[in-house]
Amino acid sequence: LVPKIVEGQAAVHRCSASVDFMEETMRPYPAVVNAKGMYAHAKEVAERLLGEGNVRVAPQLMGAEDFGFYAQRMAGAFFTIGVGNESTMEQLRTTHSPYFVIDEDALPVGAAFHAAVAIEYMEKHASA
Repeated sequence: LVPKIVEGQAAVHRCSASVDFMEETMRPYPAVVNAKGMYAHAKEVAERLLGEGNVRVAPQLMGAEDFGFYAQRMAGAFFTIGVGNESTMEQLRTTHSPYFVIDEDALPVGAAFHAAVAIEYMEKHASA
């Protein structure tokens, strides 16, 4: 359907166009699906480390993410760390913007969170 629409719109303007989704040469990215247990674990660790009011569920997106490949092989949970500071930064930009800037004070918090998720998971499952 998409190729027909693109080609038709181009023809109306006396142009030509083609669409190539690279289905033959590019492996499609799988959806990122959080494992329920890993999601619950990471959320619990985050709430204990950062405070319940500082943990939010992000809206679902349709973007592609490499993590989808990892999550097919093992239980995982995809999470992001807020790296914007509304009180010190003029405007917050998305990660794929050429104007994206982070508040580097958030990096040690993110590192501590990642480490806590891993350490507490290993402690819970050490006997298994």
